Amino acid sequence: MNSILRYFIAVCAIVGSLGVSLVAQTTKPSERDCCERLTPSDTAAIKVVIEAYRTAWLRGDAAGVQRTFDETSVLLPAHGADPVIGMERIKKFWWPKDGPTTKVLQLDISVEQVEGNGCFAFVRGNDTVGWSTSEDGKVTRTRHKGSYLNVMKKMPDGSWRILQHMWDDQPNESF
Repeated sequence: MNSILRYFIAVCAIVGSLGVSLVAQTTKPSERDCCERLTPSDTAAIKVVIEAYRTAWLRGDAAGVQRTFDETSVLLPAHGADPVIGMERIKKFWWPKDGPTTKVLQLDISVEQVEGNGCFAFVRGNDTVGWSTSEDGKVTRTRHKGSYLNVMKKMPDGSWRILQHMWDDQPNESF
């Protein structure tokens, strides 16, 4: 065995005995975290984001909904509609300036599965969305059930955001 290899093994043994991985010391935290399994605290934090998304819609809080996303997020709407890429386009899609007055009346979201690693995760579940629109004095109440898939990204500050949001739904019903 050459002297460099013996030296490396000795250093690894010393570092290992201190409970510190040599790889962990030389790898960027974000790269290291991506190799880690999703922790229970990450799973809980992801569920908090889903709940923040849900309650912001129910409050009519557009800024609150937007805070659950990243500036580079993408919406993949139902029925094969074109992707909506980036926060500016998401704002125009969900809150158009010339659209009817819309209020979310019901938003039930189940979280059926959360899987991933320390950098990315996915959340899958079902939802029921009910809303009213008001245009020219006429109010219409509509609802549908559907399913969704969110790809989540862990941000540098440790928080999670929705990176990609995809949904599909059953036909609308009036209520």
